Amino acid sequence: MVEFFTGHYAYWFTLILLCVGLYGIIFKRNLVKKTIGLAILQASVVLFFVSIASKWGATVTVIDKNIPVEQVESYLNPLPHTLMLTAIVVGVATLGVAFTLMIAIYNRYGTLDEQELLEKIQ
Repeated sequence: MVEFFTGHYAYWFTLILLCVGLYGIIFKRNLVKKTIGLAILQASVVLFFVSIASKWGATVTVIDKNIPVEQVESYLNPLPHTLMLTAIVVGVATLGVAFTLMIAIYNRYGTLDEQELLEKIQ
């Protein structure tokens, strides 16, 4: 049983990050804290996909003369890593837009608290 937990530590860490991100999104009232929770949630998803794509003892997909091409299990699949790199770039751009919108909201309404914003908007 202990081997199960220690052998899958990346998945447990991902699950903890996912729960922390969801907690920040659902239970925090400040928009900055919600956005930080969203960034943590995104990081957990990226970590999950990268940990799924990694293999012990595998190498990058450059042809090595010591490893035959027929040994597919000795090479890593670059597609998940490439997709997660794209997800990181999109996430950073989205966070930049979100923080820009929060600055505009704060300049207009004077608060970033969700309840106060809803009261001021109505």
